[in-house]
Amino acid sequence: MPSNIRRLTSDDVPRLRQFWTEHWGGEFIVTHGVIHRPEDVEGFVVGDENFWDGLITFKILGDECEVLSLDGLKEGQGIGTMLLRKVIEEARAGNCRRVFLITTNDNLYALGFYQRRDFELVAVHRGAVDETRKIKPAIPIIGQNHIPLRDEIELEMILNPQGHSET
Repeated sequence: MPSNIRRLTSDDVPRLRQFWTEHWGGEFIVTHGVIHRPEDVEGFVVGDENFWDGLITFKILGDECEVLSLDGLKEGQGIGTMLLRKVIEEARAGNCRRVFLITTNDNLYALGFYQRRDFELVAVHRGAVDETRKIKPAIPIIGQNHIPLRDEIELEMILNPQGHSET
């Protein structure tokens, strides 16, 4: 498992913008109708100055930590898990009561990945992707696995006062 993990800095913003464009279809990410721009997020990256093997971005707002994006570009090496654990540590240090994220109804891989790591499904926001398309028209109608892309699915991990997951 790679160990060269580092925090994103302001110097990484142009590269993050390019990465999101290549991997997320635009220079910003939208969750619950909120636009998240590269200059407004925190994150960690695995890789060197020439190539990122993995990236996670997040925001801590009050006592909640939202994971905005997670990409492990070398599947099966534990990069995504390592990055997710790093953000959970960050959430604990920030006294967050929960870590949560939004994925879409077509992303079966992500649904399995997060549930295997103690995240639980807590809400389905029906039609949310249709609303997001008004902000980000590049979102396709048909998503992964040939599934119509319509809904946001919210998953969470509740942290107890000692900062450990309750599950």
